[in-house]
Amino acid sequence: MTIRHVVAAAFLALTSGLALAHEAAKGPNGGLRVDAGIFHTELVADGTTTVVVFLGDAEQKPLPANGFKANAILVVDGKPQRFSLEFTEGSKLVGTAPVPIAAGVKGAVQVTAPDGTTGQGKF
Repeated sequence: MTIRHVVAAAFLALTSGLALAHEAAKGPNGGLRVDAGIFHTELVADGTTTVVVFLGDAEQKPLPANGFKANAILVVDGKPQRFSLEFTEGSKLVGTAPVPIAAGVKGAVQVTAPDGTTGQGKF
């Protein structure tokens, strides 16, 4: 099995529940907002390679993202694009995708808190 097969299998396992997941709602920053475990995530993509994820708490209030890390696997033209997101300021995690990412993209973001708690938002 090649690394491409491993990545494809992991992606399918990661996104297989997309049809069963709650529908994404529009977030306060214009992106798609979904639950990610105990966190709320809002994915903002605008057709460029810059992707922003805003973090929120259970009450959907901005959650300071300092110390958080995230990984995104987003589907563009039927191919998974994987990249990391890092803290910049406030509740924002920002990453640079290998290709432009359009608004409304499908995929997942895994968030890891400084204490090791993880959550996964499926878009």
